[in-house]
Amino acid sequence: MLELNLLEQIIADQRQNFEAKDPGIEREIDFLKYQKTPQITVISGIRRSGKSTLLKQFSGRFSPYYYLTFDDERLINFSVEDFATLMLAFSKVASAKAIFLDEIQNVSGWERFVRRLHEEGYKIFITGSNAKLLSSELATHLTGRYFKIDLFPFSFREFLRFNAVNLGDKTTKTQALILKHFDDYLTHGGFPEYVKYKDKEFITRAYEDVIFKDIITRFKIRASTSFQQMASYLFTNIGKEISYNSLKNILDYKSVISVKKHVGYLAEAFLLFELYKYDYSLKKQFRSNKKIYAIDTGMRNEIAFSFSKDSGRLLENVIYIELKRRGQEVFYFKGKQECDFLVKEKNKIRFALQVTTVLTEDNTERELNGLVEATLSSGINSALVITLNQEKKIKRQGIHITIIPAWKWLTSSTV
Repeated sequence: MLELNLLEQIIADQRQNFEAKDPGIEREIDFLKYQKTPQITVISGIRRSGKSTLLKQFSGRFSPYYYLTFDDERLINFSVEDFATLMLAFSKVASAKAIFLDEIQNVSGWERFVRRLHEEGYKIFITGSNAKLLSSELATHLTGRYFKIDLFPFSFREFLRFNAVNLGDKTTKTQALILKHFDDYLTHGGFPEYVKYKDKEFITRAYEDVIFKDIITRFKIRASTSFQQMASYLFTNIGKEISYNSLKNILDYKSVISVKKHVGYLAEAFLLFELYKYDYSLKKQFRSNKKIYAIDTGMRNEIAFSFSKDSGRLLENVIYIELKRRGQEVFYFKGKQECDFLVKEKNKIRFALQVTTVLTEDNTERELNGLVEATLSSGINSALVITLNQEKKIKRQGIHITIIPAWKWLTSSTV
């Protein structure tokens, strides 16, 4: 067990660093909702997406409060038995009813402690960087006691706010500035520290930390070289259909089970997302090929085997992540033709969405035919095409289709 005086020193050191931390730009979160509710607030997301900074922003709404991050080498042996000593150390500093616990998934059995604090009336904020670990523990011990925030790197709206662009300014000069920033966002992504310092090495280091610390070390992966090759291959092939069997053959894995498990680890660490094909049969959904999208286009471009400017795939990835950021349930459609995204809400398809950099004479029929087929098969009568710069409204087979520039859709407040 950890000594009380050591915990007191760690708390003091961390508190000093936390209070000196730059709160950054305010994230697009309903702060009042999470501030007022007695429920536990769980913030999950990839490393370096800004979870600790978001905690800092929340902490400004509470005084006094307790704070501890478990991403500290001095706490590497912290166990569930040490929580009682931790609360004693906290209470010697101040009497508070708000508590902020960062990277809590590093402590086995944390959920019972958090549940007890909640029952004692504490207002609790916790963060974690592993989706499966958090979700399984939340479902088992904290059902009905928490709200969850899935935190992503900066949205384009947040990216513009960071760069002091006024979205309310409709002048030609501001629109040109928005388009310039969008090119940067598409290529380099929205990780907060990269946006602030423009250091590409940061993106590589963040990726390697996730791969080695959150996955290879945590899950004791022996074939680490093969695993890293798989991750790079998937980052290279964003937006394309993959099957576990094809990955097994391409990457020379011994079994499909290992492939599925390793892809799952990448998803649990928020590096990649699997998009399922839409089908009324859940069994067919799970058996169908998946599409893969990266957490951030900037990270994708740094990690991919080779990078040729592939604006179409990058744009599709940005739109998918924004749909996830807005809490949408998303699928892809494949019938006689293909459509990039179907958005489902309350057990029914709400709209179909196609993404292409530009509609030309060569691709218009293909893009719109897939969109129309997806829309008709879903029983809806409106759809969306997101491009780089085109904007107009058209009608096909009774379906109202809105064509909109990506920057305009990304800066809107509605889906």
